[in-house]
Amino acid sequence: MKKIGFSGTLDPITNGHMWVIGEARSLADEVVVFLSENTAKKPKFSAEERKSIVDRSCAEQGWDNVQVVIVKGDYTARAAKKHGADCLIRGIRTTADFDYENLIQQTNVDVLQGAKTIFVMPPRDLGSVSSSFVKALEGPIGWNWIMKKFVPGPAYHAWVLSWLRKEWETLWDYAHAGAPAIAHADQWFVQLTGATAYGGPARYYHNLDHLVHGLCEIRVWAANTQPDPADVDIIKQAFWFHDAEYGHNGAGPTNEEASAQLWLGSQLAHDLSDAAELIRATDHFQEAAISHRLKDIMLSVDLAILGQDDEVYQNYAQAIRREYSHLPDAKYQVQRGGALAHLCRKAEAGQLYANSYFADQYNQRAIENMRREMASLA
Repeated sequence: MKKIGFSGTLDPITNGHMWVIGEARSLADEVVVFLSENTAKKPKFSAEERKSIVDRSCAEQGWDNVQVVIVKGDYTARAAKKHGADCLIRGIRTTADFDYENLIQQTNVDVLQGAKTIFVMPPRDLGSVSSSFVKALEGPIGWNWIMKKFVPGPAYHAWVLSWLRKEWETLWDYAHAGAPAIAHADQWFVQLTGATAYGGPARYYHNLDHLVHGLCEIRVWAANTQPDPADVDIIKQAFWFHDAEYGHNGAGPTNEEASAQLWLGSQLAHDLSDAAELIRATDHFQEAAISHRLKDIMLSVDLAILGQDDEVYQNYAQAIRREYSHLPDAKYQVQRGGALAHLCRKAEAGQLYANSYFADQYNQRAIENMRREMASLA
């Protein structure tokens, strides 16, 4: 077969969609992905954004025989014929899917004189994966780690950036801010999520995932404890900047101090001092000397990763090792083991999470996780 088509809204494209495209490549010389521009569905991403995500997802797989076409104001089956694809391919997961798709297939051929449809069944682990399923994951703590399992990298990155963008716009009240303030905030969002900060290619842990996790922790803590909204904003400001500067050279100020200085120079808020102190508090060398009413919350949010479930913690431990790949194994084991021993003693003494809400959520699991990692290092 020379050319086969695959259609969908793909908002976002999932690993299930990618599997179907892969099957199409095994059947035809060329695959055309037809992106439906259906405004009634109110997609999260524009058609052009979805096209870019699909293009990059296929390029990531090394698939150079996949073309993406946006369909506007036409039926996909008819558009497929116009592009030389006599067949469409669809994945079916259930008998209900088959009944629906078979009806569409009959309409495509009998009414529209369009392309016929080939049905394929995805493997069991992808049988429940759909765009609707992926969208429903967003919100609770850890949603990003779960979503990452079901979508290709470019789709995940786009989704996380979109989520962070909404958080950023809410923090700086874009709905009521003037154009100059929005433009200024936009520049900082691009910088913080870009290659020189959390979006950097060598950021294996202190990255966009860490940013999403921390902001989710803050949101859930606030929902459960009802703090002053102004204090919530201060913590969020600090968390956005607390790892903005991150490197391994021993010269100059610490990463935390450099991040605090970056925040102080941002001119994003009228009062910058509170958040600056919270950023400095995440530095183990400065923490004891800093007294701030929100320090316990900030540190608990930053250390919440230690109390996550086994899979998340293992991924975190591996990511930390990659960030310190410049250290030989023996030196890393000593330094990492020492840091974990210190944190574990604090947890055993009930001092790791000085805030009671976070202590109840994470302290016992953090002890178990750190003990297990120390044993593996030994």
